[in-house]
Amino acid sequence: MCAEDPGEMELRKTIQDLYAEKEKLERVIASLEELQRASGANPMAPGLGKRRGRKSMNSDERQEVSQRMKKYWAARRAEPPKPSAERDARTANGS
Repeated sequence: MCAEDPGEMELRKTIQDLYAEKEKLERVIASLEELQRASGANPMAPGLGKRRGRKSMNSDERQEVSQRMKKYWAARRAEPPKPSAERDARTANGS
């Protein structure tokens, strides 16, 4: 038989203890998951209770957006129209 280093034996004992702890944790997790399934809870449902999509605006916020967009479109109508790249390309080709 070969003589083993005391440090190596201690390391093996630690690894065995960790494997035993891992098995115990896996059993506990499995039982908790079973309880969760039995209660009908969906473990994969992200953020229950959270809303998705856009926030709804109250009337003051809608009025503010309306005024801002009216100002924006008035400024756009006041600008001279810019030539489009497509129109420029046709003019350059002579089409």
